[in-house]
Amino acid sequence: MVSNKPNRIFLRELRKSLARPAASIALPIFVSLLVVSAPLKAGEPAITPAIQAIIDSPDRSEDDRETDQRRHPAKMLAFIGVKPGMSALDIGTGRGYTAELLARSVGPGGSVLAQNDTTIVERFLKGTTPERFNKTVMDNVTYVVRPYDDPFPQGSGPFDLITIMFVYHDMEWLGRDRAAMNRLFFDALKPGGHVVVVDHAGNPGTGVSESKTTHRIEESVVRSEFAAAGFELVAEGQFLRNPDDPRTESFREAAIASDRFVLKFRRP
Repeated sequence: MVSNKPNRIFLRELRKSLARPAASIALPIFVSLLVVSAPLKAGEPAITPAIQAIIDSPDRSEDDRETDQRRHPAKMLAFIGVKPGMSALDIGTGRGYTAELLARSVGPGGSVLAQNDTTIVERFLKGTTPERFNKTVMDNVTYVVRPYDDPFPQGSGPFDLITIMFVYHDMEWLGRDRAAMNRLFFDALKPGGHVVVVDHAGNPGTGVSESKTTHRIEESVVRSEFAAAGFELVAEGQFLRNPDDPRTESFREAAIASDRFVLKFRRP
């Protein structure tokens, strides 16, 4: 938690400065020192020029730019910590929104394995491969269709990074073995590698019971299941949180943005 002490000091010194003739000189210096020394708020990652350039790439689609409004991709990439040359696995890639951002981030020296579950592809993608994967920017991406609990071909990896965006709850109603899947993730990651899980938050006590109705999962379930697989929780992003969300509706039907947790786990 970020302390309010710097703010109290600032207000006290501000009152003193306004009482002195030299306030016009002392106050800017003090404010500058405060800005430099104040820590970033929890879950507020620094967006580098390289990340912003990826988001601003002129060849990104208008559909993706619209999705950006609710997904905050610059903050997400900063939180994930993806770098050129990395090997990444995107679980539940859907139509490839996150996979493309990862592909642009790791560059030609890196690689992305983008996975979709077999049932998801049959029901929602009509068995077809999303057109995005034919784009030149996706030349470093391999697309696979496999069950969540057997998500990549034998011999894949090792990975620096695994992303699971808004699909962890789906694994419950699909009957996938999350414990087995998480052990596969652990073994496929390099030591020090990370898994980032983002999903719609369910209310305390709901567990996985709302996975097929409101498409939510209780955050504590994700925390405990990754801990059981040997992972360490190392960061929590706050940039997709919405305390006004009553967590009673599906994100597709809600009038406001859903409350979404962002968790980063590390393989020791």
